[in-house]
Amino acid sequence: MGTSTRRILVADDHEVMRRGVKTVLESRPEWHVVAEAGDGQSAIALARETQPDIAILDYMLPMSNGLDLTRILKRELPRTEVLLYTMHDREELIVDVLRAGARGYVLKSDHAQHLLAAVDALAIHRPYFSSTISETLLGRILEAEAEPGSTTLTHREREVVQLIAEGKINKEIGHMLHISVKTVETHRAASMSKLQLRTTAELVRYAVRNNIVQA
Repeated sequence: MGTSTRRILVADDHEVMRRGVKTVLESRPEWHVVAEAGDGQSAIALARETQPDIAILDYMLPMSNGLDLTRILKRELPRTEVLLYTMHDREELIVDVLRAGARGYVLKSDHAQHLLAAVDALAIHRPYFSSTISETLLGRILEAEAEPGSTTLTHREREVVQLIAEGKINKEIGHMLHISVKTVETHRAASMSKLQLRTTAELVRYAVRNNIVQA
């Protein structure tokens, strides 16, 4: 394994968890946590500022979850490797983050050595996945193509749905995403049409069921 310095961003909405991850990582003198974020929007801003080698993300982040954050990071900072460090192990969630460009996936229930091993691997641009995820599943999901007729939301629609489910009003969403209120309403209507939903309450339930927000 290489011994050159690695700059790491940690994004988790629990301060105690961030502190614990930082302690584990900085047991290696060549690893430095250069930024910590408690929500997705802060993580994006800090990543742009610090340009880390590795971003360690929880999935359930307020204001932009781990999936959407992975997409943004890989688009804007393609050399930054993304590791999902989360308690969620649903197959469809794993499929989505791998398609988005994450190369590591470790469960918080795994021993801390898995986190260290994952960072070791990503530091030299090799993938690392929790032992609970089978090689057969990985091979299938990495090669799978999107099914025709999919109701998958766009990146912007998912952002809008998440913020609606978090209780934000259209004006707040527009300000946070730097778009007009009319554009927010357009994305909201498009999302509800795709998902065949009629009320905000149904949209919130969809967001909870599909791990866009936490219940």
